[in-house]
Amino acid sequence: MSTFNAIGTAASGVTVYRKWLDAVSDNIANMDNVSKTSENAFQARYVVAQEAQDGNGAQVGGIAYGSAEGLLSYEPDNPMSDTEGYVRRPDIDLGSQMAQLMMAQRAYQANLSVVDRARESYNAAIQLGRA
Repeated sequence: MSTFNAIGTAASGVTVYRKWLDAVSDNIANMDNVSKTSENAFQARYVVAQEAQDGNGAQVGGIAYGSAEGLLSYEPDNPMSDTEGYVRRPDIDLGSQMAQLMMAQRAYQANLSVVDRARESYNAAIQLGRA
């Protein structure tokens, strides 16, 4: 694998993990949203990664969505509650989202490190050629 391929492969990983970080952040930001029981709850977003079409690296194959049914929560004082006192909340677990956030962040950093090392290697090769 050449230095250029390493940079391209790692860069594709950076893109996938950035989108994963965006999705997890969006899920966490919206986990306390409340909807009427007649409406859909916020749907969690999950990034589906797949091998890149050229076989080098990864790409986002799509976004999968969580349940629109969410969870019913008894909150009779909530202005959005129905006649029985229920509202609909997203089915998002903060612990799971935080674990995903940490995994995506570490993988993102690892891919950036590969790009940095490949760039340093490329620059060193250029300097050797000049000497």
